[in-house]
Amino acid sequence: MMSYYATEKKISQELAQALDAISETEVQALYTQITTAHRIFFVGVGRVLLALEALAKRLAHLGFQTTVVGSITEPAITAQDLLIVGSGSGESVYPLAITQKAKQFHATVAHIGSNPHSSMNQWTDLFIQIPVQTKLNLPQEVPSIQPMTSLFEQSLWLLGDTLALMVIEQQHIQMNNLWQYHANLE
Repeated sequence: MMSYYATEKKISQELAQALDAISETEVQALYTQITTAHRIFFVGVGRVLLALEALAKRLAHLGFQTTVVGSITEPAITAQDLLIVGSGSGESVYPLAITQKAKQFHATVAHIGSNPHSSMNQWTDLFIQIPVQTKLNLPQEVPSIQPMTSLFEQSLWLLGDTLALMVIEQQHIQMNNLWQYHANLE
């Protein structure tokens, strides 16, 4: 049986390699879209959705108007808005359908995924590749020691936290002031 520390180090190394393989140019383009959008919508499924919900929450703490597609208080999407889609394969039915619908309303769509040749490409304005294994197990994918698509989901979460810190640093936000946006009915 492998020890906790040996296992954790393997995962941490794999995660560092995945994050280092993301294009700085693509991330900067996403940062620009986030900071110029009127509202930011998020769509994904499963653990990917959890990572996107974390980003939506953190951006809300930074003063952005965010919503997760399907929430009861979801407003109408417009041409001034950004939809961030998380889908490693780019083939998941629900995110793909929502992407197509968002384009009907002329929203900007950013796809964070692993598969640069997915069906989602025709509907997206920006692709941010996390070059790791998807559920499709395509030949060019980098395999993971972790189950299923854990590496993609972890990378997505940390990419979101990286974007949030970029906003804080580039907009000179005082972290002490962020608590005004935090839930207070706890």
